[in-house]
Amino acid sequence: MAACLGKDGMSGERIFIFGAGYSARAFARQAAAGAASIHGTTRSAGKFEALAADAVVPLLYGGYGFGETLLPPLRAATHLLVSIAPGEAGDPVLDDLARARLEMPALRWIGYLSTVGVYGDHGGAWVDEETVCRPSSDRSRWRLAAEQGWTSLAERLGVPIAILRLSGIYGPGRNAFVNLEKGTARRVVKPGQVFNRVHVEDVAGAARHLMGAGAGGIYNVTDDEPAPPQDVVTYAAELMGIEPPPPIPFEEAGMGPMARSFYSECKRVSNAALKSAGYVLRFPNYRRALEAMRDARQ
Repeated sequence: MAACLGKDGMSGERIFIFGAGYSARAFARQAAAGAASIHGTTRSAGKFEALAADAVVPLLYGGYGFGETLLPPLRAATHLLVSIAPGEAGDPVLDDLARARLEMPALRWIGYLSTVGVYGDHGGAWVDEETVCRPSSDRSRWRLAAEQGWTSLAERLGVPIAILRLSGIYGPGRNAFVNLEKGTARRVVKPGQVFNRVHVEDVAGAARHLMGAGAGGIYNVTDDEPAPPQDVVTYAAELMGIEPPPPIPFEEAGMGPMARSFYSECKRVSNAALKSAGYVLRFPNYRRALEAMRDARQ
């Protein structure tokens, strides 16, 4: 990967992350070796120590204007990764950038972490980046609007933007093993229901790859194998050598509104565009990922 050379002669990227959460921290760990600096925002000072351990210079940001500590690294950033969800009032970062009228002369690339939820329900059919989006939830409608807002900003700035549409994220600390150990895992069965999913290291790896290539466009970041959710729980239990929880018909599952909204959508998501861009998945299906996490005791 060719390193960026800033005006100060420093090689390596100067990365700024809005929303240094689970996926963005994995990205930071992968990017740290080639970066001159990585700054990342959080709403809680209690997370500063954990962010610093992942090579992130932590900054407080709650979406209500940029403080003086944010402005210097933001102005100097060569690469911007956005992982803050929009709300009913819009995207807080876009709003603050507009109010600040901030110039970022060194900026070379923007990455925006979105969701495959923008496609809505397709009755189990395959979707790709050319599929018409018809989001069915407010959260997904807000995401699609944010995608469009960030794309417009990138066009005005004259930099490429990669929209990464993520499927359900799992990984260390967030997986079926953990749920089984806690006794919270459930095998909810809805005939015909499938989901794609993606390991957090592939979210990070895809973002790092697209950033290094300076790639723009929309990319579905997801595994190769849409599968019924109950199959993941069953396989994890098998690897643990325990009995899986009993199946629960969807109609009897007693889910909250958010969980039910996930089950109201069914689609198979293609990752062909990401592969065409040169990214090779580390975990192409849930079985390989669960086996690797078992071996690493994650």
